[in-house]
Amino acid sequence: MSGFNIKDIERRMKGAIESLKKEFGGLRTGRASASLLDPIKIEAYGVLTPINQVSNVSVPEPRMLTITVWDKTLTGAVEKAIRNSSLGLNPVSEGETIRIPIPPLSEERRNELARTAGSYAENARIAVRNVRRDGMDQLKKDEKDSVIGKDEHKKKADQVQQSTDASIVAIDDLLKIKQKEITQV
Repeated sequence: MSGFNIKDIERRMKGAIESLKKEFGGLRTGRASASLLDPIKIEAYGVLTPINQVSNVSVPEPRMLTITVWDKTLTGAVEKAIRNSSLGLNPVSEGETIRIPIPPLSEERRNELARTAGSYAENARIAVRNVRRDGMDQLKKDEKDSVIGKDEHKKKADQVQQSTDASIVAIDDLLKIKQKEITQV
């Protein structure tokens, strides 16, 4: 029985792409987005919890986020977590509602964010290549153990390479879109 499973390889590559999308969602582009706060976690009830699990995040204006914290005792923790994040935001608390004005990005900050996006994309490419390597290693092992023949090994290796190439193209496309978002004034 072969240990190789192309569906698993494709699933893991898609996982790397989905992870990249989440990371990109946390990069500020000068416009307000509820997903901007997704990477930020707070200490709530003894557990690190994403902000969107203790509050409602909304976008009332293009350059404004509002957070309505469900438990008033967590308002200070949410405000502090946002202020201490690397997003460069300055929340203003109004009772259990927190307003976050989104300042325009400086050219220097845009370039820094574009480099960060490139770094995230490279990490996703590395993850995809690691999945490819795992698949190829399993194919070699299966052929060595006489589970599959040389022809089947070649056919399945081609499938792995096609999935890898498609995943890398998807990552590059996501990066181009994100960098365009970041650099638009």
